[in-house]
Amino acid sequence: MFAFALWDRKERKLYLARDRFGEKPLYYGGLQNGFVFGSELKALAVHPQWRGDIDRDALALFMRFNHVPAPRTIYQGIKKLLPAHYVVISNQGRTVSDPICYWSLEDVARQGIARREGSAAELTDELDHLLRDAVGLRMLSDVPLGAFLSGGYDSTMIVAQMQAQSSQPVRTFSIGNEQTDLDEARHAAAVTKHLGTDHTELYVSAHDALSLIPRLPHIYDEPFADSSQIPTFLVSQLARRNVTVALSGDGGDELFAGYNRHFVGVKLWANLNKLPLAFRKALSAGMASLDALGFAQLMAFIARQTDIPGLNLKLAKLRSALSARDGVEFYDLLKAHWKSSSVVLGASNFSGYGGARLEGVEFLDQMLLMDMQTYLPDDILTKVDRASMAVSLEARVPFLDHRLVEFAWGVPTEFKVRNGQGKFLLREVLHRYVPRELMERPKQGFGIPVAQWLRGPLRDWGEALLDSKRLHQEGYFNVDKVRSSWERHLSGRGHEEHNLWCALMFQAWLESQSVGKSNA
Repeated sequence: MFAFALWDRKERKLYLARDRFGEKPLYYGGLQNGFVFGSELKALAVHPQWRGDIDRDALALFMRFNHVPAPRTIYQGIKKLLPAHYVVISNQGRTVSDPICYWSLEDVARQGIARREGSAAELTDELDHLLRDAVGLRMLSDVPLGAFLSGGYDSTMIVAQMQAQSSQPVRTFSIGNEQTDLDEARHAAAVTKHLGTDHTELYVSAHDALSLIPRLPHIYDEPFADSSQIPTFLVSQLARRNVTVALSGDGGDELFAGYNRHFVGVKLWANLNKLPLAFRKALSAGMASLDALGFAQLMAFIARQTDIPGLNLKLAKLRSALSARDGVEFYDLLKAHWKSSSVVLGASNFSGYGGARLEGVEFLDQMLLMDMQTYLPDDILTKVDRASMAVSLEARVPFLDHRLVEFAWGVPTEFKVRNGQGKFLLREVLHRYVPRELMERPKQGFGIPVAQWLRGPLRDWGEALLDSKRLHQEGYFNVDKVRSSWERHLSGRGHEEHNLWCALMFQAWLESQSVGKSNA
């Protein structure tokens, strides 16, 4: 992982480069009489020519995806360098090249898909060997080392490989939640007992979240609304009390199809794509015209007619995705929060996924590529990097060893998803280290009960940020849309927490900018 700037004194050119997957950030852009770059936006903001005008199209994308996707930032004229790219700056900062790709994930995907072969046993052995080496390389350290452990497959796999190569108990760290259906700490504790790690856990309360929220805008530099940013920071803070480097299990879901949407999405699109586009558009419009009660009744009926577990909780997202023209647009809409740019005043119609399209491949492959090109760098890795760096902890991600990534694209899809579960091959490797009965449970994720907290201990904070008068004065949001979402959520008539967290994180960030300017 790296982001670097290299000055060629002879040619008088500046090179800016970023690692293959975007583990480390790099921002750059031109000002009136110069050029700025850095690993934090706040570093650029101290330049005397800094203007900091908000890009409303970037804000609309943020409201859609809960992060500002590269190459945009929340500021006009400032960009994020794309992963696996570099730019060349010359002519005293007046000439900036287009980003140049030095390692192509698209090419890796195409080449891997074309060469797929091997038995489950052979691939399991190879994955075990690659993981052992990738983890071993990232254990090299002259400072105290540990690992995050949620109790899920990915982090458990990393810890198991660490413990297999360590003569001492590995230090592991977990965050628990007082709400048991979101709590994975008890699963982590069972894993640590089996592996023999030196384990530390901390249970998170609403008070912990509330006390952290004012710091989030400073930590993340621009609006960022993945609510697991809170436990990610808290587990980083917990780990930093004892270690300086921590290994993370991030990347496993994107490589081996671990998100529920990977298998649900394939099944949904296979069925929806049988229907004419005109019919799907009409159905979407009809669903949009229903009141809250009618929509809820329709969702319950559709859910009863399917064999997809928990589908009724996802069908609200499906409404806008019905009118998708192809699988790429369908998956893009399925992941989206606010579906329309009209929630942001003055924004253009925002475009969705701008990455590579793989023709003639299974839909699952396209979904995985989309996640690796967008969601992984702009959400997952951003979350981990900013949270860990805020407490001076170095987070390392063994799953993103490029050899592992290249291997994963060569794994046939039947060794990724099998019997309605993802990560088949990864599970086969892990069961060599951890008994199957300790791991076989539904995926829970690394989250907090945002929905309940917004109706409870965070309600006053949310009401202040989403006050109608305040929203009108600031002039960024369609007040009626935001207030309606807030009121539906408070009344229990809708599941609006993800949409609202986007709006609240922007409002909190905007407030921090005003405070910063007044203190300057």
